Amino acid sequence: MLHSILEKIGNTPLVQLREIGRDLPAKVKLFAKVEYFNPGGSVKDRPALRMIQEGIRSGDLTKDRIIMDPTSGNTGVAYAMIGAALGYSVELVVPENVSQQRKDMALAFGAQLTYSSSMEGSDGAIRLAHQLKKSYPDKYFMPDQYNNPFNPQAHYDTTGVEIFEQTDRKVTHFVTGIGTTGTIMGVSRRLKDYDRNIACYAAEPAESLHGLEGLKHMESSIVPGIYQPESLDGVIPVQTESGYGMAERLAEEEGLFVGHSSGSNVYCALQIAQKLTEGVVVTVICDSGDRYIPI
Repeated sequence: MLHSILEKIGNTPLVQLREIGRDLPAKVKLFAKVEYFNPGGSVKDRPALRMIQEGIRSGDLTKDRIIMDPTSGNTGVAYAMIGAALGYSVELVVPENVSQQRKDMALAFGAQLTYSSSMEGSDGAIRLAHQLKKSYPDKYFMPDQYNNPFNPQAHYDTTGVEIFEQTDRKVTHFVTGIGTTGTIMGVSRRLKDYDRNIACYAAEPAESLHGLEGLKHMESSIVPGIYQPESLDGVIPVQTESGYGMAERLAEEEGLFVGHSSGSNVYCALQIAQKLTEGVVVTVICDSGDRYIPI
């Protein structure tokens, strides 16, 4: 019996991508951590819960304050779900062009939405959220997911451990996309603490103007304070079309209905795997494709 739905966050399945990796050498395995098994439907449940828990623990988050943060969607849904489960009000600052499904999900959990310009993307939401916090410091608790060290710490303490154990400690390569960069920073730090030879890569949109919702092109974006690229083994560029194409393949060949950022992750993981003669490559399925279907 569960005392709260929040107890279901984490311990998501690791799935071998047998069809996508069918042409790989026999000693090369390709796996994906399927994060849409979290109750909020995405990888962002992990850091959202940890940042809120730490806010409560420190006394910065009290019942008279509103949880408020910028988000491109998934973290916002996680905040809204967790806020509903714990009894906190939530206000999300989101670009106007965030998918309708994500807006509807956040609203269903009782969150309030404040819109930033769609032309400014996630950076516009970041700027507006900081303005709100500055104007009303006592009204809001702002986790500040792009700069909060408990974002990557959540993945260091959970996701990285799970990947290492679920591969029977055989993981050799890890890659995932960069948005807040919490996942890649936390998981890579944990994996390298286990074994410095585990290679960790970030997947990044190849161009500043791209269609990979939730991912950042760092050269043209506000760089998160938690991002430390020097700790990685490299950054792999991915075209929007490649992410979309792989998302379609995952549905048709693996029965995994995923978002486009997840398609990008798997595309980059396959590029790594194809260069190996032996190894275990792991990536992340961030969320489900049902959040991207046009209304």
